[in-house]
Amino acid sequence: MKTITGAKMVVQALKDQGVEVVFGYPGGAVLPIYDEIFQQNDIRHILVRHEQGAIHMAEGYARSTGKVGVALVTSGPGATNAVTGLVDALMDSIPIVVLSGQVPTFMIGTDGFQEADTVGITRPCTKMNWLVKETEKLSETIHQAFHVARSGRPGPVLIDIPKDVQFATGSYTAPEKAKVSHYQPKVKGDTEAVTRLVEMMETAERPVFYTGGGVINSGKAASQLLREFVDATGFPITSTLMGLGAYPASGKSWLGMLGMHGLYEANLAMHDCDLMINIGARFDDRITGRVADFSPRSKKVHVDIDPSSINKVIRVDLPIIGDVGHVLEDALKIWKARGRKVNKEALAKWWAQIDAWRKVDCLAYQPSAATIKPQYALQRLEALTKGIDRYITTEVGQHQMWAAQFLHFDEPNRWMTSGGLGTMGYGLPASVGVQIAHPQALVINVAGEASWLMNMQEMGTAMQFRAPVKQFILNNERLGMVRQWQELLHGERYSHSWSESLPDFVKLAEAFGCKGLRVTDPKDLDDAILEMIRYDGPVIFDCLVEKHENCFPMIPSGKPHNEMLLSADAEAFRSGAVLV
Repeated sequence: MKTITGAKMVVQALKDQGVEVVFGYPGGAVLPIYDEIFQQNDIRHILVRHEQGAIHMAEGYARSTGKVGVALVTSGPGATNAVTGLVDALMDSIPIVVLSGQVPTFMIGTDGFQEADTVGITRPCTKMNWLVKETEKLSETIHQAFHVARSGRPGPVLIDIPKDVQFATGSYTAPEKAKVSHYQPKVKGDTEAVTRLVEMMETAERPVFYTGGGVINSGKAASQLLREFVDATGFPITSTLMGLGAYPASGKSWLGMLGMHGLYEANLAMHDCDLMINIGARFDDRITGRVADFSPRSKKVHVDIDPSSINKVIRVDLPIIGDVGHVLEDALKIWKARGRKVNKEALAKWWAQIDAWRKVDCLAYQPSAATIKPQYALQRLEALTKGIDRYITTEVGQHQMWAAQFLHFDEPNRWMTSGGLGTMGYGLPASVGVQIAHPQALVINVAGEASWLMNMQEMGTAMQFRAPVKQFILNNERLGMVRQWQELLHGERYSHSWSESLPDFVKLAEAFGCKGLRVTDPKDLDDAILEMIRYDGPVIFDCLVEKHENCFPMIPSGKPHNEMLLSADAEAFRSGAVLV
């Protein structure tokens, strides 16, 4: 155990944890750490323009790699600016470690310059947090933080480090000697419960796999096991927004996304199934709709590593606590050992019903030769980027839902979006984090102009660090999702759902030093998308789309899955007609 300064401990601990990139912004309370970063070349530091951007970049990095993302912020406003990103990561189970500076220990509680109760503020925003007052404990705490962030249900953690702790010296603890036995989540599912799941699958007449981000968080092996299980059984599968890509969109059993803006066939399958197998999803309200009417005729199984998620929203018939990958592996072995049995006759009838629902073509929209429809823009983006090494991030709003509907993912870790918190301003910094992790890949942020403006300053980061991110803005000059709800639910009273002072995005691109493109005519769209793809630097793509297009299907708030609005139903809904 060598004696070194706290600041040097931080950098050494990051190296020992395999960290290659840190996203951060310097300030007085973290200058000793920044001085140590300056004196080494193993860890790359990405200078952000705002601490919220640092957290979202770390999220994008983590989600696209499966590694722990790291951010470094200063005390006071540096830490409070990080709060939105911390809550976002907590809601979506993204493993990140945030290091924040703090005033010296002897000043804590005196309202010193740039002092804030960071641990108090972030306690409900993190999986765990620490205030380290002794340098001797710093390195072990950092190792514990990484363990907590990546173990069990992943999530954000924060370590608050006073400035005098960074200057003082202490003994460094290596990762293998750090005490982590206090947090060892259960990863193996109960064998009897897994066997019961297989028994239920053998006799089910209308089964459906309902999967979430937990499959992706479990690792690529879990996604592969899921694919094998689904294809072997022939059961239909749907997914939450966060789970897209765990099962391939090109797969024969894929129903598409479910939920508030999910596909007709996915939602009706969820409503009418007799066996629902929830794997790594948390029954959030955008999926369940009206809880009392959620999947009313099904036996419900819930596989989740987080015990607190079991029976939290929906009471289930069979809970299985464990890591998705382990449970899938055991279930597949048991199912094969028992003879690979399914109710083939009933399953064929179930698929016939699903195929009938598919014929509704719930994503149909009225094309236009004069105006770019947002659905068309995303269809062309999908067609022209298919087969490319591609990663997609999004902002939050209508464009996010259209992207989930029209862009197809055959692999996990290719889709980065803000699900639980719905954070406007997420996509641009997340795309930079993804691009830093995958410098040779095509990284596209699908955005709305309003959401994109919330963190537009991070284009400066993209330019400085040569991250050739493509910002694909569907510009309807409206707060699209807000406007849609105002149209359908608030008597078309459009209260503050548009801006009268939007920037010229092409000139804004030029101001940042990157490429700007604007398209208004559908016939010019393909050429412009190809130009965006081929350009070897950052691009801001201003795609002017139909201003009042609505995103369908849509389950109105408080309605069950079988009361979806399709595009043709909108007028009837506005007039108060009852939809069944």
